[in-house]
Amino acid sequence: MRITSKFVLPIVALSLSMYIAGCDFLGGDFLDRKPNDLLLEDQVWSDPKLIDGVLANFYDRLPEWKALNNNHHGFAQVDEAMWSGGGNDPNNLVNYPYDWWRIWDYNLVRQINQFIEKVQAAPKLTEEQKQAYTAEGRFLRAYMYFEMVKRMGGVPLITQTYEYDFSGDPSYLQFPRNTEAEVYDFISSELEAIKDQLPTDTNPSRANKWVALAMKSRAMLYAGSIAKYNNLMAQPITLPGGEVGIPADRATGYYEQALAAAKEIIDSGLYSLYNNNPDKGANFYEALTSKQNNPEVIWVKDWTLEGKYHNWTYNMIPRSLREDNENGSELSPSLNLVEAFEYLDGSPGKLKTRTEDGSDYVYYDNPEDIFANKDPRLWGTVIYPGAEFKGKEVNIQAGLLVWNEEKGDYDIVTSNTLGAKDEQGNLIVGLDGPHPSEFHVTNTGFYLRKYVDSRPGAGQRGQGTDMWWVRYRYAEVLLNAAEAALELGRTGEALSYINEVRERAGFGPNSLTSLTIEDIQHERQVEFAFEAHRLFDLKRWRIAHEVWNGDPSSRNTKIYALWPYRVVRPGDPRDGKYVYIEQVAPRFSGLRNFRMGNYYSSISDGVISANPKIVRNPFH
Repeated sequence: MRITSKFVLPIVALSLSMYIAGCDFLGGDFLDRKPNDLLLEDQVWSDPKLIDGVLANFYDRLPEWKALNNNHHGFAQVDEAMWSGGGNDPNNLVNYPYDWWRIWDYNLVRQINQFIEKVQAAPKLTEEQKQAYTAEGRFLRAYMYFEMVKRMGGVPLITQTYEYDFSGDPSYLQFPRNTEAEVYDFISSELEAIKDQLPTDTNPSRANKWVALAMKSRAMLYAGSIAKYNNLMAQPITLPGGEVGIPADRATGYYEQALAAAKEIIDSGLYSLYNNNPDKGANFYEALTSKQNNPEVIWVKDWTLEGKYHNWTYNMIPRSLREDNENGSELSPSLNLVEAFEYLDGSPGKLKTRTEDGSDYVYYDNPEDIFANKDPRLWGTVIYPGAEFKGKEVNIQAGLLVWNEEKGDYDIVTSNTLGAKDEQGNLIVGLDGPHPSEFHVTNTGFYLRKYVDSRPGAGQRGQGTDMWWVRYRYAEVLLNAAEAALELGRTGEALSYINEVRERAGFGPNSLTSLTIEDIQHERQVEFAFEAHRLFDLKRWRIAHEVWNGDPSSRNTKIYALWPYRVVRPGDPRDGKYVYIEQVAPRFSGLRNFRMGNYYSSISDGVISANPKIVRNPFH
């Protein structure tokens, strides 16, 4: 890392820009005030409203791999969905590039360090104000280091600002990487030190005690997993200086910390699983989207319709429900994901498209019947054929299967025109596809429901949506606790936590009576689909290279589609029923191939050339 004069930002200009950029975040009368042309330094650090503006800017710049307002391609780069918007790049991947997921942002770290120092030195702030602002700054810094360590491994721990003296020798500003364990230990100690200095309310838009504990629970679970599962690999991924890799004997301590942090939230009684709707599928959808009386949400990135909104719904809404007659359906959820949702009797989620002997289709009276008795979280995550959104059925039909008496089999009749009908008036292709090649229509037979706003106008570019992005919620706390308890040999305790999540989903009480790490992995896959957990979970368990192994014969390496067809067979009881045909999604031509070098992102050549003390990550 090199800290030179270009990073020494004038605090006057910095504060002004942060004040302006942060105004959308916090609310309050001061948002309507016009800032002066020049904010003097002592004015900034003596005025809590201006300090809040600086903090707001930091919150808005916190890095995330993907979210509602950025990197929609990221959701199509793992096994949850494929890209169905314009272009085809995410569908043609041969390998995951080594620089993906990279974060090395010491510009923001430096500004947070500067913020902490300025607050502590501010003469007009009370000691209580200094403590509160310092704690919030340290929380944001811990967040930054967590986002870096889970991508890069160990990074330099810089906790104060440095100035370049223009002597021509920058060596005193060049720091080596700390070990991966040291970074996780720093995150733990910081969050533990500040948790009781943060507010104890449950405001989900800003750091509080419970947000800090939720982050600690997640971070320590990551550290414990790496310490355990990296060392179970045939060839553990390590560097001689410990910059990558955590000793196996540290796993238990990290799991204990993860469980303790989760239990502190659980025991507080301030949070619970959202259970406001008796319809289990709708309830799960609301658990992430409802901003009213939602006891599950712990920390979010929020928006408002008054000047701060995003276009997630505009980009994801089903074809026939578009409000701008453009875009929509950038993501097509995969059949792989849909079949991960098991049946309510606990059986695997493989959908029944053919008879047991494979001699014929399974015929359904209605398109949605094939999904009967599936985990209701599927309905809350994905719009499947026959399901409704915004009170309207999403019309997904790939074509007709017309019986040909001469050959004793069906002819497939389809069309390139959405909504096309045959001469008898039979609908051929639904208004919502699927379509083999057209952009902005499903390619898999499924649309996304999670986070898509059902309110009128949310799909218009001029209005957009204020749907929040949930960073931490209580269901994760419970599953973190379940995993940590299982790893510590406390299976009974672990079962109580995971069964609470499953019962909310729609399963009966105590639906699991035994527990393995594979059960935990499955539960997290379906509970947190499209919430940016999947990639980092597979990485920390060290199974990403096994799941996405680049083998063209593996079901996990391709995106599969399920297309519904209506049967035309006059005089036969099967006439008018629906069947499904499974295939690789037509627009998907790549393979999921996660290489060993993807466990830790590459460090850029620019960073390494500026600082000879930085060692490269393995395989790069």
